[in-house]
Amino acid sequence: MTPDRDVGRIVGVMLLLQLAGFIVPFVMLRPLMSADYFTNAADYSFQIKAAVLLFFANGALTIGISIKAWPVFRKYSEPMAIWLIVVSVIMFVLQAVDNVHIMSMLSLSQQYVDSGGASNELYTALAAVVRTTRRWAHYPELFAIDAWITLFGVILLRFALVPRLLAAFGLLTIVLHFVAVPLSGFLGYGISTALGVPMAFGLLANAVWLIAKGFDNEPISEDFG
Repeated sequence: MTPDRDVGRIVGVMLLLQLAGFIVPFVMLRPLMSADYFTNAADYSFQIKAAVLLFFANGALTIGISIKAWPVFRKYSEPMAIWLIVVSVIMFVLQAVDNVHIMSMLSLSQQYVDSGGASNELYTALAAVVRTTRRWAHYPELFAIDAWITLFGVILLRFALVPRLLAAFGLLTIVLHFVAVPLSGFLGYGISTALGVPMAFGLLANAVWLIAKGFDNEPISEDFG
């Protein structure tokens, strides 16, 4: 077993954890999804704070994946390997910004509860502003996530580190997610979560393959830059 295959298996396990890190915290934030979140989100304070910590951990994990894959990816294209790390750091920073807005939504709910439910109209207006602000912070973070997954998938596809059909499937699912969720939402057309779901299967398929087989190919002598 080659060192590159060992690295690929470890990266596969990390990708599985990353996938869970995308899904689980998102589900935990359901108390913030409704327009009147400020009336009951405070009851889920621990759950929401735990989700924020998981988002932070997942951002750090993404940086870790980029660094772990670096010795292999740089053999094929050092610039692409560097950019993968750079994008992972950008993703972490944007996730931190998004987390600040999540905590602002929770704080507003806690203030509403502490006030005994007074000035409902005022809090409704504030809640709408805070929720909208968080949404506009969230879209850039989704752009960064999709950019990182896309670059990772392009590296896998271009250098055949997994079967190209599998890598192409993963890239197709991320394109669907990008168009249906962050791009559509950013442009004001609403989002289609149904078209975003296949991305999870694309990530899962590549992660499982890497766990089973590791990185397939051997470094090539030609400089792809």
